[in-house]
Amino acid sequence: MGVSGSGKTTVGVALGRRLGVPFADADDFHSAEGIAKMSRGVPLDDGDRMPWLRAIGAWLAGHAAGGAVASCSALKRSYREVLREAAPGVCFVHLDGDAREVRRRVAGRLGHFMPESLVESQLATLEPLEADEPGVVLDLGHGVEELVEEYLAAVARGGPCGGRPGRGER
Repeated sequence: MGVSGSGKTTVGVALGRRLGVPFADADDFHSAEGIAKMSRGVPLDDGDRMPWLRAIGAWLAGHAAGGAVASCSALKRSYREVLREAAPGVCFVHLDGDAREVRRRVAGRLGHFMPESLVESQLATLEPLEADEPGVVLDLGHGVEELVEEYLAAVARGGPCGGRPGRGER
């Protein structure tokens, strides 16, 4: 989880490969209307996000037995609760860090529907993981393999997911 440009897809793909579980990019679950809205620089509202979140939750629930990884912004606790209702074993990996780095990454993307202008909206919307939410916060400035190792080390220590590294991570 995290704002656009935090590395969710890149880290998610690497984590899925490492764990040997399927990966899904939440961007692929957006409706054409949602993509068009964001492309115009208009942030999605909760009404836009609910069908999207339910679809991601259903995908995670369908992979609960064997585990899966999905990249999803999950910016608000209420959004994460929608995902956890569908897939109770979900564990969140919040890629957090320097907002300037995030803006730089988004500005450098070619062909992505998410414009740099929406980063501020996402940063303003972001509600960090709370102590009672299953997950770990990692520094997006670290390398991809280092982030995967940091996550696996956190799981090996008995948290954040109860020792289940491949069960619906974000």
